[in-house]
Amino acid sequence: MGKILLVDDEERMVTLLRSALAYRGHEVDGVHDGQSALDRVDRTAYDLVLTDLRMEPVDGMAVIEGVKERSPETQIVVLTAYGDVATAVEAMQKGAFHYLTKPINFDEVAETVDRALADASLRRENRVLRRSITQLAPPTALVGESAATAALRDLVARVAPSEATVLIQGESGTGKEVVARAIHDLSARTEGPFVAVNCAAIAETLLESELFGHRKGAFTGADQDREGLFEAAAGGTLFLDEIGEAGGGVQAKLLRVLEERRLNRVGDPREREVDVRVIAATNRPLEEAIREGGFREDLFYRLAVFPVDVPPLRDRLDDLPQLAGHFLARLGRPGATLPAATLQRLRAHPWPGNVRELRNLMERAHILAGDGPIGDEHVALHMGQPASPGDDEPASGDLDLDSHARRLIRTAIRRSGGNKTQAAEMLGITRRTLYSRLKLLGLADEFGVGGDDA
Repeated sequence: MGKILLVDDEERMVTLLRSALAYRGHEVDGVHDGQSALDRVDRTAYDLVLTDLRMEPVDGMAVIEGVKERSPETQIVVLTAYGDVATAVEAMQKGAFHYLTKPINFDEVAETVDRALADASLRRENRVLRRSITQLAPPTALVGESAATAALRDLVARVAPSEATVLIQGESGTGKEVVARAIHDLSARTEGPFVAVNCAAIAETLLESELFGHRKGAFTGADQDREGLFEAAAGGTLFLDEIGEAGGGVQAKLLRVLEERRLNRVGDPREREVDVRVIAATNRPLEEAIREGGFREDLFYRLAVFPVDVPPLRDRLDDLPQLAGHFLARLGRPGATLPAATLQRLRAHPWPGNVRELRNLMERAHILAGDGPIGDEHVALHMGQPASPGDDEPASGDLDLDSHARRLIRTAIRRSGGNKTQAAEMLGITRRTLYSRLKLLGLADEFGVGGDDA
Protein backbone atom coordinates (compact mmCIF):
# COMPACT_ATOMS: atom_id res chain seq x y z
CA MET A 1 0.00 0.00 0.00
CA GLY A 2 1.21 3.51 -0.74
CA LYS A 3 0.79 7.18 0.11
CA ILE A 4 -0.80 8.88 -2.91
CA LEU A 5 -1.50 12.50 -3.91
CA LEU A 6 -4.36 13.19 -6.38
CA VAL A 7 -4.23 16.39 -8.47
CA ASP A 8 -7.20 17.42 -10.61
CA ASP A 9 -9.14 20.66 -10.97
CA GLU A 10 -12.40 18.68 -11.09
CA GLU A 11 -13.46 18.17 -7.48
CA ARG A 12 -15.72 15.27 -8.42
CA MET A 13 -12.81 13.42 -10.04
CA VAL A 14 -10.66 13.82 -6.92
CA THR A 15 -13.51 12.59 -4.72
CA LEU A 16 -14.15 9.49 -6.85
CA LEU A 17 -10.48 8.56 -7.20
CA ARG A 18 -9.82 9.10 -3.50
CA SER A 19 -12.69 6.80 -2.59
CA ALA A 20 -11.62 4.09 -5.07
CA LEU A 21 -7.96 4.07 -3.98
CA ALA A 22 -8.67 4.38 -0.25
CA TYR A 23 -10.99 1.35 -0.58
CA ARG A 24 -7.94 -0.62 -1.79
CA GLY A 25 -5.96 0.34 1.31
CA HIS A 26 -3.97 3.33 0.07
CA GLU A 27 -3.50 6.54 2.07
CA VAL A 28 -4.79 9.27 -0.23
CA ASP A 29 -4.64 13.09 -0.23
CA GLY A 30 -6.28 15.31 -2.86
CA VAL A 31 -5.78 18.87 -4.17
CA HIS A 32 -7.39 20.81 -7.01
CA ASP A 33 -4.51 22.76 -8.58
CA GLY A 34 -0.87 22.28 -9.52
CA GLN A 35 0.64 24.77 -7.09
CA SER A 36 -1.12 23.16 -4.13
CA ALA A 37 0.29 19.82 -5.29
CA LEU A 38 3.85 21.15 -5.26
CA ASP A 39 3.31 22.72 -1.85
CA ARG A 40 2.12 19.34 -0.53
CA VAL A 41 5.16 17.54 -1.98
CA ASP A 42 7.39 20.08 -0.21
CA ARG A 43 5.89 19.03 3.13
CA THR A 44 5.05 15.36 2.70
CA ALA A 45 6.72 12.32 1.17
CA TYR A 46 4.46 10.59 -1.39
CA ASP A 47 5.01 7.27 -3.09
CA LEU A 48 2.90 8.29 -6.09
CA VAL A 49 1.30 11.40 -7.61
CA LEU A 50 -1.71 10.95 -9.91
CA THR A 51 -2.19 14.20 -11.82
CA ASP A 52 -4.33 15.67 -14.58
CA LEU A 53 -2.42 17.43 -17.37
CA ARG A 54 -4.80 20.28 -18.24
CA MET A 55 -4.87 22.69 -15.27
CA GLU A 56 -4.24 26.42 -14.81
CA PRO A 57 -2.12 28.30 -13.99
CA VAL A 58 0.27 25.46 -13.01
CA ASP A 59 -0.42 22.57 -15.38
CA GLY A 60 0.32 18.87 -15.05
CA MET A 61 3.62 19.13 -16.90
CA ALA A 62 4.88 21.64 -14.33
CA VAL A 63 3.69 19.28 -11.59
CA ILE A 64 5.73 16.45 -13.11
CA GLU A 65 8.87 18.57 -13.35
CA GLY A 66 8.40 19.96 -9.83
CA VAL A 67 7.79 16.56 -8.23
CA LYS A 68 10.80 14.99 -9.97
CA GLU A 69 12.98 17.88 -8.82
CA ARG A 70 11.78 17.64 -5.23
CA SER A 71 11.42 13.86 -4.92
CA PRO A 72 12.96 11.83 -7.77
CA GLU A 73 11.81 8.53 -6.21
CA THR A 74 8.10 9.48 -6.33
CA GLN A 75 6.21 7.78 -9.15
CA ILE A 76 3.87 9.84 -11.37
CA VAL A 77 0.81 8.72 -13.35
CA VAL A 78 -0.91 11.29 -15.59
CA LEU A 79 -4.57 11.58 -16.62
CA THR A 80 -5.32 13.09 -20.00
CA ALA A 81 -8.06 13.43 -22.60
CA TYR A 82 -7.87 11.09 -25.58
CA GLY A 83 -6.79 13.87 -27.92
CA ASP A 84 -3.76 14.76 -25.76
CA VAL A 85 -1.95 11.43 -26.05
CA ALA A 86 1.07 13.12 -27.68
CA THR A 87 1.36 15.40 -24.64
CA ALA A 88 1.09 12.35 -22.36
CA VAL A 89 4.01 10.74 -24.17
CA GLU A 90 6.02 13.91 -23.55
CA ALA A 91 5.06 13.62 -19.88
CA MET A 92 6.51 10.11 -19.77
CA GLN A 93 9.71 11.42 -21.31
CA LYS A 94 9.90 13.88 -18.41
CA GLY A 95 9.66 11.06 -15.88
CA ALA A 96 6.01 9.96 -15.60
CA PHE A 97 5.54 6.23 -15.09
CA HIS A 98 2.42 5.88 -17.24
CA TYR A 99 -0.62 7.76 -18.58
CA LEU A 100 -4.36 7.00 -18.56
CA THR A 101 -6.96 8.55 -20.85
CA LYS A 102 -10.28 9.99 -19.76
CA PRO A 103 -12.97 8.90 -19.21
CA ILE A 104 -11.13 6.75 -16.75
CA ASN A 105 -11.68 3.12 -15.83
CA PHE A 106 -11.27 2.78 -12.05
CA ASP A 107 -10.02 -0.81 -12.27
CA GLU A 108 -7.38 0.32 -14.77
CA VAL A 109 -6.36 3.15 -12.43
CA ALA A 110 -5.99 0.73 -9.50
CA GLU A 111 -3.95 -1.71 -11.60
CA THR A 112 -1.65 1.06 -12.89
CA VAL A 113 -1.15 2.43 -9.37
CA ASP A 114 -0.22 -1.05 -8.09
CA ARG A 115 2.31 -1.49 -10.92
CA ALA A 116 3.85 1.94 -10.28
CA LEU A 117 4.22 1.26 -6.55
CA ALA A 118 5.73 -2.18 -7.21
CA ASP A 119 8.20 -0.60 -9.63
CA ALA A 120 9.19 1.97 -7.00
CA SER A 121 9.71 -0.78 -4.42
CA LEU A 122 11.90 -2.75 -6.82
CA ARG A 123 13.99 0.33 -7.61
CA ARG A 124 14.51 0.93 -3.89
CA GLU A 125 15.65 -2.66 -3.34
CA ASN A 126 18.06 -2.41 -6.27
CA ARG A 127 19.60 0.75 -4.82
CA VAL A 128 20.23 -1.08 -1.57
CA LEU A 129 21.96 -3.91 -3.43
CA ARG A 130 24.05 -1.59 -5.59
CA ARG A 131 25.37 0.25 -2.59
CA SER A 132 26.71 -3.06 -1.29
CA ILE A 133 26.34 -1.89 2.28
CA THR A 134 25.76 -5.48 3.31
CA GLN A 135 27.58 -8.50 1.97
CA LEU A 136 26.05 -11.91 1.47
CA ALA A 137 25.45 -12.95 5.04
CA PRO A 138 26.01 -16.31 6.68
CA PRO A 139 22.98 -18.07 8.14
CA THR A 140 21.70 -16.09 11.08
CA ALA A 141 21.18 -19.09 13.35
CA LEU A 142 22.93 -18.56 16.67
CA VAL A 143 25.26 -21.56 16.75
CA GLY A 144 25.94 -23.30 20.05
CA GLU A 145 24.24 -24.92 23.02
CA SER A 146 26.15 -23.42 25.92
CA ALA A 147 24.20 -21.75 28.72
CA ALA A 148 25.39 -18.30 27.54
CA THR A 149 24.26 -18.95 23.96
CA ALA A 150 20.92 -20.36 25.10
CA ALA A 151 20.28 -17.21 27.15
CA LEU A 152 21.19 -15.04 24.17
CA ARG A 153 18.91 -17.02 21.88
CA ASP A 154 16.06 -16.55 24.36
CA LEU A 155 16.56 -12.76 24.43
CA VAL A 156 16.57 -12.60 20.63
CA ALA A 157 13.35 -14.61 20.41
CA ARG A 158 11.66 -12.33 22.94
CA VAL A 159 12.60 -8.98 21.39
CA ALA A 160 12.40 -9.88 17.68
CA PRO A 161 8.57 -9.74 17.30
CA SER A 162 8.43 -6.28 18.89
CA GLU A 163 9.32 -2.96 17.30
CA ALA A 164 11.67 -2.03 20.16
CA THR A 165 15.00 -0.38 19.37
CA VAL A 166 17.82 -2.74 20.37
CA LEU A 167 21.34 -1.94 21.57
CA ILE A 168 23.71 -4.90 21.12
CA GLN A 169 26.81 -4.75 23.31
CA GLY A 170 29.84 -7.00 23.13
CA GLU A 171 33.53 -7.22 22.38
CA SER A 172 34.84 -7.01 18.84
CA GLY A 173 34.35 -10.24 16.92
CA THR A 174 31.59 -11.70 19.10
CA GLY A 175 29.03 -11.70 16.28
CA LYS A 176 26.92 -8.62 16.98
CA GLU A 177 25.79 -8.34 13.36
CA VAL A 178 24.78 -12.01 13.38
CA VAL A 179 22.57 -11.25 16.39
CA ALA A 180 21.10 -8.20 14.62
CA ARG A 181 20.29 -10.29 11.54
CA ALA A 182 18.68 -12.95 13.71
CA ILE A 183 16.43 -10.31 15.30
CA HIS A 184 15.48 -9.02 11.84
CA ASP A 185 14.82 -12.52 10.45
CA LEU A 186 12.50 -13.39 13.35
CA SER A 187 10.61 -10.09 13.16
CA ALA A 188 7.57 -9.00 11.16
CA ARG A 189 10.01 -7.02 8.99
CA THR A 190 11.79 -10.11 7.66
CA GLU A 191 10.53 -9.45 4.09
CA GLY A 192 11.98 -5.92 4.23
CA PRO A 193 15.63 -4.99 3.70
CA PHE A 194 18.35 -5.43 6.31
CA VAL A 195 20.84 -2.59 5.79
CA ALA A 196 24.05 -2.48 7.81
CA VAL A 197 26.51 0.38 8.14
CA ASN A 198 29.70 0.62 10.19
CA CYS A 199 29.77 4.12 11.66
CA ALA A 200 33.54 3.88 12.26
CA ALA A 201 34.30 2.95 8.65
CA ILE A 202 32.86 6.15 7.11
CA ALA A 203 34.43 9.57 7.56
CA GLU A 204 32.42 11.70 9.98
CA THR A 205 31.79 14.33 7.30
CA LEU A 206 30.18 11.73 5.02
CA LEU A 207 28.27 9.66 7.57
CA GLU A 208 25.41 12.17 7.88
CA SER A 209 24.80 12.16 4.13
CA GLU A 210 25.11 8.36 4.01
CA LEU A 211 22.49 7.86 6.70
CA PHE A 212 20.02 10.64 5.93
CA GLY A 213 20.62 11.37 2.24
CA HIS A 214 21.18 14.78 0.68
CA ARG A 215 19.64 17.27 -1.70
CA LYS A 216 21.27 18.28 -4.97
CA GLY A 217 23.71 21.12 -4.32
CA ALA A 218 23.85 20.55 -0.56
CA PHE A 219 27.65 20.31 -0.76
CA THR A 220 30.44 20.01 -3.30
CA GLY A 221 29.90 16.85 -5.34
CA ALA A 222 26.19 16.52 -4.53
CA ASP A 223 25.14 16.57 -8.19
CA GLN A 224 21.77 14.91 -7.62
CA ASP A 225 19.25 14.16 -4.90
CA ARG A 226 20.07 10.96 -3.05
CA GLU A 227 18.17 8.97 -0.47
CA GLY A 228 20.05 7.83 2.63
CA LEU A 229 20.19 4.47 4.31
CA PHE A 230 17.20 5.24 6.53
CA GLU A 231 15.03 5.57 3.43
CA ALA A 232 16.72 2.62 1.72
CA ALA A 233 15.82 0.44 4.72
CA ALA A 234 12.13 1.41 4.59
CA GLY A 235 9.96 -1.40 5.89
CA GLY A 236 12.99 -3.21 7.26
CA THR A 237 15.87 -2.85 9.69
CA LEU A 238 18.83 -0.47 9.82
CA PHE A 239 21.83 -1.83 11.74
CA LEU A 240 24.21 0.86 13.05
CA ASP A 241 27.44 -0.88 14.00
CA GLU A 242 30.00 0.92 16.20
CA ILE A 243 27.45 3.60 17.03
CA GLY A 244 29.84 5.08 19.60
CA GLU A 245 32.00 6.40 16.74
CA ALA A 246 29.24 8.63 15.32
CA GLY A 247 29.91 12.37 15.68
CA GLY A 248 27.79 14.88 17.56
CA GLY A 249 25.86 16.13 14.52
CA VAL A 250 24.89 12.62 13.46
CA GLN A 251 23.90 11.77 17.04
CA ALA A 252 21.53 14.75 17.17
CA LYS A 253 19.79 13.74 13.93
CA LEU A 254 19.60 10.11 15.06
CA LEU A 255 17.86 11.18 18.25
CA ARG A 256 15.24 13.10 16.25
CA VAL A 257 14.57 10.19 13.91
CA LEU A 258 14.12 7.80 16.84
CA GLU A 259 11.77 10.22 18.60
CA GLU A 260 9.70 11.48 15.66
CA ARG A 261 10.25 8.91 12.89
CA ARG A 262 10.95 11.81 10.52
CA LEU A 263 14.13 13.14 8.93
CA ASN A 264 15.51 15.85 6.68
CA ARG A 265 18.05 15.07 4.01
CA VAL A 266 21.19 17.20 4.18
CA GLY A 267 20.38 20.59 2.66
CA ASP A 268 16.66 19.79 2.31
CA PRO A 269 14.00 21.56 4.44
CA ARG A 270 11.40 18.95 3.53
CA GLU A 271 10.57 16.43 6.24
CA ARG A 272 10.17 12.77 5.31
CA GLU A 273 8.55 10.01 7.31
CA VAL A 274 10.61 6.85 7.83
CA ASP A 275 9.41 3.37 8.74
CA VAL A 276 12.55 1.64 9.99
CA ARG A 277 13.52 -0.44 12.99
CA VAL A 278 16.90 0.59 14.37
CA ILE A 279 19.36 -1.86 15.90
CA ALA A 280 22.65 -0.38 17.11
CA ALA A 281 25.82 -2.06 18.33
CA THR A 282 28.88 -1.04 20.30
CA ASN A 283 32.06 -2.79 21.42
CA ARG A 284 32.81 -0.32 24.20
CA PRO A 285 30.63 0.82 27.11
CA LEU A 286 28.67 3.87 25.97
CA GLU A 287 28.30 4.93 29.60
CA GLU A 288 32.03 5.60 29.57
CA ALA A 289 31.72 7.68 26.39
CA ILE A 290 28.89 9.66 28.03
CA ARG A 291 31.10 10.49 31.02
CA GLU A 292 33.84 11.64 28.64
CA GLY A 293 31.40 13.85 26.73
CA GLY A 294 31.64 11.86 23.50
CA PHE A 295 28.13 10.43 23.44
CA ARG A 296 24.69 11.91 24.16
CA GLU A 297 22.98 10.49 27.21
CA ASP A 298 19.50 11.07 25.77
CA LEU A 299 20.45 9.14 22.62
CA PHE A 300 21.81 6.29 24.72
CA TYR A 301 18.48 5.85 26.47
CA ARG A 302 16.65 5.95 23.13
CA LEU A 303 18.90 3.22 21.74
CA ALA A 304 19.00 1.05 24.84
CA VAL A 305 15.28 0.34 25.00
CA PHE A 306 16.22 -3.35 24.94
CA PRO A 307 19.94 -4.00 25.56
CA VAL A 308 21.40 -7.34 24.47
CA ASP A 309 24.84 -8.43 25.68
CA VAL A 310 26.72 -10.84 23.40
CA PRO A 311 29.09 -13.04 25.44
CA PRO A 312 32.76 -13.33 24.45
CA LEU A 313 33.93 -16.71 23.16
CA ARG A 314 35.89 -17.41 26.36
CA ASP A 315 32.52 -17.47 28.19
CA ARG A 316 30.99 -20.00 25.79
CA LEU A 317 33.81 -22.50 25.28
CA ASP A 318 31.30 -25.38 25.16
CA ASP A 319 30.26 -23.99 21.76
CA LEU A 320 33.73 -24.46 20.22
CA PRO A 321 33.04 -27.83 18.52
CA GLN A 322 29.78 -26.62 16.99
CA LEU A 323 31.18 -23.27 15.90
CA ALA A 324 34.23 -24.89 14.33
CA GLY A 325 32.01 -27.39 12.51
CA HIS A 326 29.73 -24.57 11.36
CA PHE A 327 32.60 -22.62 9.80
CA LEU A 328 34.12 -25.73 8.22
CA ALA A 329 30.74 -26.66 6.70
CA ARG A 330 30.54 -23.20 5.12
CA LEU A 331 34.00 -23.83 3.66
CA GLY A 332 32.78 -27.01 1.98
CA ARG A 333 33.58 -29.54 4.73
CA PRO A 334 30.16 -30.64 6.05
CA GLY A 335 30.45 -33.01 8.98
CA ALA A 336 34.13 -32.21 9.56
CA THR A 337 35.39 -32.35 13.15
CA LEU A 338 38.60 -31.33 14.88
CA PRO A 339 40.95 -33.74 16.69
CA ALA A 340 40.46 -34.00 20.45
CA ALA A 341 43.96 -32.59 21.06
CA THR A 342 43.08 -29.54 18.93
CA LEU A 343 39.86 -28.89 20.84
CA GLN A 344 41.81 -29.11 24.10
CA ARG A 345 44.24 -26.45 22.84
CA LEU A 346 41.36 -24.26 21.66
CA ARG A 347 39.70 -24.41 25.07
CA ALA A 348 42.91 -23.16 26.70
CA HIS A 349 43.23 -20.21 24.30
CA PRO A 350 42.09 -16.75 25.59
CA TRP A 351 40.37 -15.80 22.27
CA PRO A 352 41.08 -12.06 22.12
CA GLY A 353 39.48 -11.98 18.65
CA ASN A 354 36.43 -14.01 19.73
CA VAL A 355 34.32 -15.83 17.14
CA ARG A 356 35.88 -13.88 14.27
CA GLU A 357 39.29 -15.22 15.32
CA LEU A 358 37.94 -18.79 15.32
CA ARG A 359 36.40 -18.30 11.88
CA ASN A 360 39.72 -17.07 10.46
CA LEU A 361 41.52 -19.95 12.19
CA MET A 362 39.23 -22.51 10.55
CA GLU A 363 39.66 -20.91 7.13
CA ARG A 364 43.45 -21.09 7.46
CA ALA A 365 43.27 -24.73 8.61
CA HIS A 366 41.03 -25.56 5.66
CA ILE A 367 43.56 -24.08 3.23
CA LEU A 368 46.52 -25.81 4.87
CA ALA A 369 44.79 -29.20 4.92
CA GLY A 370 44.03 -29.10 1.20
CA ASP A 371 42.06 -32.16 0.10
CA GLY A 372 42.92 -34.11 3.24
CA PRO A 373 41.30 -34.09 6.68
CA ILE A 374 42.14 -31.27 9.09
CA GLY A 375 44.76 -32.34 11.59
CA ASP A 376 46.14 -30.77 14.74
CA GLU A 377 49.13 -29.48 12.79
CA HIS A 378 46.86 -27.34 10.59
CA VAL A 379 45.39 -25.36 13.47
CA ALA A 380 47.99 -22.74 14.43
CA LEU A 381 46.81 -20.46 17.21
CA HIS A 382 49.71 -18.01 16.76
CA MET A 383 49.49 -16.62 13.24
CA GLY A 384 52.71 -15.44 11.64
CA GLN A 385 55.90 -15.98 13.62
CA PRO A 386 55.59 -18.57 16.42
CA ALA A 387 55.83 -17.17 19.90
CA SER A 388 58.85 -18.13 21.96
CA PRO A 389 58.61 -19.04 25.67
CA GLY A 390 60.03 -15.69 26.73
CA ASP A 391 58.21 -13.60 24.17
CA ASP A 392 56.56 -11.40 26.79
CA GLU A 393 59.99 -10.37 28.09
CA PRO A 394 61.94 -8.02 25.78
CA ALA A 395 65.47 -8.89 24.80
CA SER A 396 68.16 -7.59 27.10
CA GLY A 397 68.53 -3.86 26.72
CA ASP A 398 65.59 -3.61 24.30
CA LEU A 399 63.46 -1.15 26.25
CA ASP A 400 62.77 1.33 23.45
CA LEU A 401 59.07 2.29 23.65
CA ASP A 402 58.75 3.21 19.96
CA SER A 403 60.22 -0.17 18.97
CA HIS A 404 57.65 -2.05 21.03
CA ALA A 405 54.82 0.18 19.79
CA ARG A 406 55.75 -0.65 16.20
CA ARG A 407 55.84 -4.37 17.04
CA LEU A 408 52.43 -4.28 18.74
CA ILE A 409 50.82 -2.28 15.93
CA ARG A 410 52.25 -4.59 13.24
CA THR A 411 51.00 -7.62 15.18
CA ALA A 412 47.51 -6.18 15.60
CA ILE A 413 47.20 -5.25 11.93
CA ARG A 414 48.49 -8.67 10.88
CA ARG A 415 46.06 -10.51 13.17
CA SER A 416 43.15 -8.39 11.94
CA GLY A 417 43.98 -9.23 8.33
CA GLY A 418 44.77 -5.60 7.55
CA ASN A 419 41.53 -4.23 9.01
CA LYS A 420 42.70 -1.12 10.85
CA THR A 421 39.43 -0.65 12.73
CA GLN A 422 39.73 -4.15 14.21
CA ALA A 423 43.44 -3.60 14.89
CA ALA A 424 42.63 -0.45 16.84
CA GLU A 425 40.07 -2.39 18.89
CA MET A 426 42.68 -5.04 19.74
CA LEU A 427 45.03 -2.30 20.91
CA GLY A 428 42.32 -0.60 22.97
CA ILE A 429 42.52 2.68 21.01
CA THR A 430 40.33 4.45 18.46
CA ARG A 431 40.90 4.18 14.73
CA ARG A 432 41.93 7.84 14.58
CA THR A 433 44.48 7.31 17.34
CA LEU A 434 45.89 4.33 15.44
CA TYR A 435 46.34 6.44 12.30
CA SER A 436 48.08 9.13 14.35
CA ARG A 437 50.44 6.54 15.86
CA LEU A 438 51.22 5.11 12.42
CA LYS A 439 52.23 8.55 11.18
CA LEU A 440 54.20 9.36 14.34
CA LEU A 441 56.13 6.07 14.19
CA GLY A 442 56.88 6.36 10.47
CA LEU A 443 54.61 3.44 9.52
CA ALA A 444 52.09 5.39 7.44
CA ASP A 445 53.51 4.33 4.05
CA GLU A 446 53.91 0.73 5.16
CA PHE A 447 50.22 0.42 5.90
CA GLY A 448 48.84 2.76 3.26
CA VAL A 449 47.76 5.64 5.49
CA GLY A 450 47.63 8.92 3.61
CA GLY A 451 47.67 12.46 4.87
CA ASP A 452 43.87 12.76 4.68
CA ASP A 453 43.11 9.59 6.64
CA ALA A 454 41.69 10.13 10.10
